[in-house]
Amino acid sequence: MRKRSWHHANWIMASLASIAPAASHAETAATGAAQPYPARPVRVIVMSTPSSGPDILARLLNPKFAETFGQQLVIDNRAGASGIIGAEIGAKAAPDGYTLTVATSQVVIVSVLYEKLPFNLLSDFAPITLLGSTPFILVVNPAVPATSIKEFVALLKSKPGQMRYGSGGSGSPPHLAAERFKSMTGANIEHVPYKGVSPALTDTISGQLQMTISVVPMIMPHIKSGKVRALGVTSIARTPLAPDLPAIAETIPGYEVIGWYGLLAPAKTPDAIIQRLNAGFTAALKSPEILEKLTSLGAEVKTSTPAEFAAHLKSETVKMRALVKASGAKVE
Repeated sequence: MRKRSWHHANWIMASLASIAPAASHAETAATGAAQPYPARPVRVIVMSTPSSGPDILARLLNPKFAETFGQQLVIDNRAGASGIIGAEIGAKAAPDGYTLTVATSQVVIVSVLYEKLPFNLLSDFAPITLLGSTPFILVVNPAVPATSIKEFVALLKSKPGQMRYGSGGSGSPPHLAAERFKSMTGANIEHVPYKGVSPALTDTISGQLQMTISVVPMIMPHIKSGKVRALGVTSIARTPLAPDLPAIAETIPGYEVIGWYGLLAPAKTPDAIIQRLNAGFTAALKSPEILEKLTSLGAEVKTSTPAEFAAHLKSETVKMRALVKASGAKVE
């Protein structure tokens, strides 16, 4: 009887010894899983080239991110195909908080312009926060006999189809801003698409075009030198970036088309991570150095809750779909 007990005791000890490594491994895995987020650098997909607005913004935020979270942001530029390449990578990344995507108003336009895409903007991403907004400025050649939006609308109506405006291409934000201007006023002005905003601006200065709409940093030097005349900004209210300029909405109530930057994570990213990132980036954007640098880029800081950003994406999608349809914009 004693011999059997001895064997039984040995069997139990051997079984426990075999279980111990597995238990130890499970404990290590559990400890690893419980590491505070983020435990390693976070990749940020930028859907444009280095030195573009979204790229500069992401790099500006890196020091503050490191200060807050103790980890670096690794910027991954994935330009091409109007941002589709980068958006697909961001949408299909693991939903663990280690791949984020900087989105701009262009991604909404792309989502309504293309019939088939490898991602769905509204269902494949988890919004984190808006980061900033960039209004555009409507300018005319100085020879155009109009010094206000009201006068310019009256002029266009008196000469239907006789004036022309340029944009950086069909479906670009300035093109859709101009088409919204036309649809809300009933004014008729012919669209001339270019391969970029710069040649459109050059032809507006030379007088071959009467109007163009451009981002603040590009157009401001030409306004100050008198090469073009600014009539209004496209934000719903006046902007600190050009405080002397009226908003077009002061003459055309409800008019607004702005560029914006926002931060997205893949869908199904844990809400605790989304909230932590929202708090961290919101605090970073309120720092004086970020505010100053963003202003020099021609952008205003604009933050939001994840729910507010989600609502913004939905409303922008509805607005841009209507604009694309009204303008007849096609994929070039």
